Amino acid sequence: MNSWDAGLAGLLVGTMGVSLLSNALVLLCLLHSADIRRQAPALFTLNLTCGNLLCTVLNMPLTLAGVVAQRQPAGDRLCRLAAFLDTFLATNSMLSMAALSIDRWVAVVFPLSYRAKMRLRDAALMVAYTWLHALAFPAAALALSWLGFHQLYASCTLCSRRPDERLRFAVFTGAFHALSFLLSFVVLCCTYLKVLKVARFHCKRIDVITMQTLVLLVDIHPSVRERCLEEQRRRRQRATRKISTFIGTFLICFAPYVITRDDSWTHCHLGF
Repeated sequence: MNSWDAGLAGLLVGTMGVSLLSNALVLLCLLHSADIRRQAPALFTLNLTCGNLLCTVLNMPLTLAGVVAQRQPAGDRLCRLAAFLDTFLATNSMLSMAALSIDRWVAVVFPLSYRAKMRLRDAALMVAYTWLHALAFPAAALALSWLGFHQLYASCTLCSRRPDERLRFAVFTGAFHALSFLLSFVVLCCTYLKVLKVARFHCKRIDVITMQTLVLLVDIHPSVRERCLEEQRRRRQRATRKISTFIGTFLICFAPYVITRDDSWTHCHLGF
């Protein structure tokens, strides 16, 4: 194992530790707070958290073993199962983040009717759809024998062993990425742009009221006036910063997954 593989193995171990700790804390918060569990977003968060934990416990150790051993870490059946779970859990996580963005859009754009529009039953139906959507592609890949060990990335994932299947597999992976990563990204951008538009509108209304108050208070101390103006500037930037962070996190987490799967028709191997 060279220095690159050793560094990758260390990164995987660190990622596993952080993922286990952070997702376990989220799960504990959900378990100990009845108020949070009664809200619709709790189902989306629970779905996302459980998917992350399963990926950390089931898939990442096999990837770590593949990096260390420089070969397929398990038998063919277990590797295909791990590849199936890898594709399913990654898609489920993307769609769960999209579902959370839809929930936030409904909450901000329709605040008075939010509870009627986003009930626990509605959230459960959305989670059920994400599962069915996420299951479709790995099930098709399993039927077409497009699950196996990817030597270049030392992981069990989508791949094709036969060069004559390159075109079919390229179409399949293109559709998979378009209906998982790209779809989720478009939903995130559309919903959060609407949220940002509403947030800026409310900020402008607050700013108008603040300025009118400052004009009326002619004897206000200059330092207080400056603090009010500074708070205005921070308020304008707060929503943009939060939305940029959420979308940026989505890209950082899932763009490498999509990029590395684009050439997965090569370096595929089954068996030892």
